[in-house]
Amino acid sequence: MARYTGPKSRIARKFGEAIFGADKVLSKKNYPPGQHGNNRRRKTSEYGIMLAEKQKAKYTYGVLEKQFRNMFEKAASASGITGEVLLQSLESRLDNVVFRLGIAPTRAAARQLVGHKHITVDGKVVNIPSYSVKAGQIVGVRERSKSLEVIADSLAGFNHSKYPWLEWDENAKAGKFLHTPERADIPENIKEHLIVELYSK
Repeated sequence: MARYTGPKSRIARKFGEAIFGADKVLSKKNYPPGQHGNNRRRKTSEYGIMLAEKQKAKYTYGVLEKQFRNMFEKAASASGITGEVLLQSLESRLDNVVFRLGIAPTRAAARQLVGHKHITVDGKVVNIPSYSVKAGQIVGVRERSKSLEVIADSLAGFNHSKYPWLEWDENAKAGKFLHTPERADIPENIKEHLIVELYSK
């Protein structure tokens, strides 16, 4: 399946959460999309709940099924709690770090900036959104890209203190990935244990 490019509000309504950021439609239509969305009374099965949680995580971080499964398998073989390690791996993706640093307004925009070679890691251009950022690495904006309006607008008034595992240098337009975030610091409303249970079936 290719990456979803349809209406994001539809996905947000499906999960009942603003997974792509502020979504005004949820205040008006806080029920699933479709003809019977407002009248659905059917109880979701246990499997359906676990599947929905996995889908929510995939849509939130913009990861395809094969990528997501590969990340889960790596997390399962690593030391630590599998679900937490999975989320930490997702948070370490370059496109997500660019988003968390405020360089881009959304993860989709961050992926585009990375793909178009506007982003550097330790001073070298990296155009792979799934690149895993390591502790101590510096993620910044390429010199000739610092004047881009989309980057300037995104950074304007951005609160960098929200994410304690990142350190922002305004003058350099770059941020240091201090360490892998603790689960308690990751703001996404994802029940990772349900994803682990789903893949364990």
